[in-house]
Amino acid sequence: MQKVFEDYLTELQADIVAICLEYVENQADDIYIYCSYEPEIYAFDVFYKINGKVVLKNNVNDAVGKEKFYDTSEVRQEAVLDIGIKNLEEIHKKCIEFGREMPTEIKLHYNVKQNSLKGHYRYDLIYSNDDELLPDDIFDQWYEEVKKDSQ
Repeated sequence: MQKVFEDYLTELQADIVAICLEYVENQADDIYIYCSYEPEIYAFDVFYKINGKVVLKNNVNDAVGKEKFYDTSEVRQEAVLDIGIKNLEEIHKKCIEFGREMPTEIKLHYNVKQNSLKGHYRYDLIYSNDDELLPDDIFDQWYEEVKKDSQ
């Protein structure tokens, strides 16, 4: 059977989730993944909910106490981001190949315990037509929103 666009999208998103989950050795409650593409700019980042605490990738150890320690070295963080960007570029290639519009924003929420992935997709320009806004600003807003909602 021939693969359709959705098959490729599902595989690539699953790979993104897998690399983010591997970063925390499969020990998270929720993973929040931000992907963005606006003409010639790819952006990717991730944050986690671990033991009820919402934390950025560089602060995952703050959520686990003394019993666990994650390698949050710059090299490891950059590896996650690089793989995320490569997958985002692959999604873009598949969009072109299948004549689909590339989302400008993909927000993925993976509930680890329920093994459930929800995606929110936008197709309008968010920051490239704004002199002040950067992809990091959108990611930070989402992080603060989730953190506030989880308290």
